[in-house]
Amino acid sequence: MARWEPNARERLVRAAVDLFTEQGYDATTVTQIADRAGGLTKTTFFRHFPDKREVLFAGQDTHIGLLAGALATAPADATPLEAVGAALDALAGSFGDDRRELAARLKVLIAANAELRERAIFKHASLAAAVADGLRERGVPQPTATLAADVAMLAFDEAFARWAEPGDRRSLVEHARVALEELREAVRELR
Repeated sequence: MARWEPNARERLVRAAVDLFTEQGYDATTVTQIADRAGGLTKTTFFRHFPDKREVLFAGQDTHIGLLAGALATAPADATPLEAVGAALDALAGSFGDDRRELAARLKVLIAANAELRERAIFKHASLAAAVADGLRERGVPQPTATLAADVAMLAFDEAFARWAEPGDRRSLVEHARVALEELREAVRELR
C-alpha cells in the first residue's frame, strides 16, 4: 500500500492495534506502526496523533462534538436524562458494526496496560464534562447536570463493553438505551 493512498488515519489505528496485540504496547514503536500502515512515515503518524497512546483514542473531539450537538438540539422540555439519552444515541450511532471487532481488541489492550487505562479514564472524564456542560447550558443545575453526565458515561461504558462481546448482534445504540434504562431503574431504587 502506497503512502499516498487515502485513509492514513484509519490505517494507522488498525496497524497500531495489530502491533499492540502481537507484540505489546510497550514494545511497539511509532516507526513500526507507520510502516505497518502501508509504508507511511513517522512524520505522517505525528500529523495525525501526538503520540502512540493517542492512536487508540482517536476521535475524542468528534465524540465530544456529537454529545454537545445532541444536547443542544434535544427538545426544550426534555428532562436531563431524556437529553442524555439523545446524546447517547448520537454518540453510540457513530460506532458502526464495522468497528465492533476493533472495539473488542481495544478493550483487551486497554485493560492490559496501566498507561492506557489512565488515558481511558481521562477520556471518560472529558466526555462526562462535555455532557455536564451541555446540560448546564440547558439550565440544568450543577449537581443534577454532573450526576446525569456520570450516569450517561456509565451507561455508555456498559453498553460499549456489551457491544464489544463476541457474538453480540445488537447495535451500540440499542445497548446504550438498555444500559441507560437500567441505570434509571437503579437511581429510582436509591430513594
